[in-house]
Amino acid sequence: MTQFYPLGTLRRQTGRALAGVAALLVALLPIQAEAQSLIRDAEIERTLRSYSEPIFAAAGLAPKDVSIYIVNDPQINAFVAEGQNLFMNTGTIVRMERPRELIGIIAHETGHMAGGHLVRAADAYSKATVPLILGTLLGVAAMAAGGGEAGIGILTGGQNIAERSILAYSREQEAKADQAAVTFLDKTHQSARGLLETFTLFRNDEILTADKIDPFLQNHPLSEERIAALEDRVEKSPYKDAPETPEQIRTFKMMQAKLYGFLMPLQQVLRKYPGTDKSTPARYARAIAYYRIPQLDRAFAELDPLIEASPDNPYFHELKGQILLENGRAVEAVPEHQASVRLMPGEPLFKLNLGQAMVATEDPKYAQGAIDILNDAVRQDPDNTFAWDQLAKAYGELGKIPMAEYATAEKFARAGANAEAVLHAQRALCGLPKGSTVQRRAQDIVETTRAQQELEDRRGRSFDDGGEGSGGSKRKGPRCEDYGDTSGGGSHHSAMRGG
Repeated sequence: MTQFYPLGTLRRQTGRALAGVAALLVALLPIQAEAQSLIRDAEIERTLRSYSEPIFAAAGLAPKDVSIYIVNDPQINAFVAEGQNLFMNTGTIVRMERPRELIGIIAHETGHMAGGHLVRAADAYSKATVPLILGTLLGVAAMAAGGGEAGIGILTGGQNIAERSILAYSREQEAKADQAAVTFLDKTHQSARGLLETFTLFRNDEILTADKIDPFLQNHPLSEERIAALEDRVEKSPYKDAPETPEQIRTFKMMQAKLYGFLMPLQQVLRKYPGTDKSTPARYARAIAYYRIPQLDRAFAELDPLIEASPDNPYFHELKGQILLENGRAVEAVPEHQASVRLMPGEPLFKLNLGQAMVATEDPKYAQGAIDILNDAVRQDPDNTFAWDQLAKAYGELGKIPMAEYATAEKFARAGANAEAVLHAQRALCGLPKGSTVQRRAQDIVETTRAQQELEDRRGRSFDDGGEGSGGSKRKGPRCEDYGDTSGGGSHHSAMRGG
């Protein structure tokens, strides 16, 4: 199921990574940090990983340690943040013309990760602040002595020196990442021509504004310079003409079609994928676009032939299940999601889809099955807050209130919502079996969050969840009788309805 998550729902460390993008990321293109959501989609994520993991391995990175995030942003951009986190804009995926161009971008960003450029950036920025601080002090002193214009000039000069120092460092790292990208592509026996093709696209955009570009005020080299620096090396590579594999081409076209269907207006989808085009990607894009309107008859008219022709494609069953579920037909959605799980049993997002559909039926006969499949999902993907939310609802359907409270606590804890996490964990502790794994985990949530509170309090900030603040006393835990019966038979609390 293709889902859009506001950035605020991400776990705290990812939120910090995005919040610090403007200061610390090393990007292929000028920074675009205004995106409002991330996309979770099993097909797109698996496609990107199939392109990325050989490159990660060639760079000496453990593929499992690199997280890939899809940013819902139409700009062409990709960047790394907070170590081994790769962010890819949807605009990058949609605008590329062939897989090797996207793979070249991935190789470039891998160069930043393998080169430790984010870690070194902090040192570069620290050094750049020296002239800024000196300029500020001298400028203020000059203005205090009556030299207003001179003081402003000194201030501006210090800022310009610092800015140019940072930008020069960024351009240097971009050039190094370009060279590393070619190395990784050679190691994986792939053509680096895609990287040159991407820079040609950027160069064409730059030509339109060439008279406005100061090369010393860019955070990346001009594309003409990048092409010149790489062209000879690419031409000498024994893999310069290595073709993409049929599977890379197929998955690339399907990924683009899916994003186009979900993100573009219907008329734009039909211009790119007209009804006369009976190819699988075209039918896929139109099925998605029609369901979004919604025109379900037309959506199924495009999708059902795909399922009939490829009954073992889990993504087609997933899409049909999503269409049915979102249009109030949860009972019909369950077998479609069961099919996707059967065809790809290792995919946690498929398990989440199935659990969500089972919960949405509001039929108690599905509740235990939903609990089982959702527990599998959170074991594989523990930071998926929506999966914890659905698990809380499933426990609530069976009247297992302490477990519903525990799942709700996990949801908030992994979203960085300390106050809510502590509240629901304390409620769970009133009814969970002492010494059980979940009881210990609920206690961990309370203690860890309180420790974070106390650390922040010592820094002079108070928390919304009623911690000791900047000078108060430590808050005592609530009494279990405040919540009534949480032993499993009560129905007073609404955690299972969304927390």
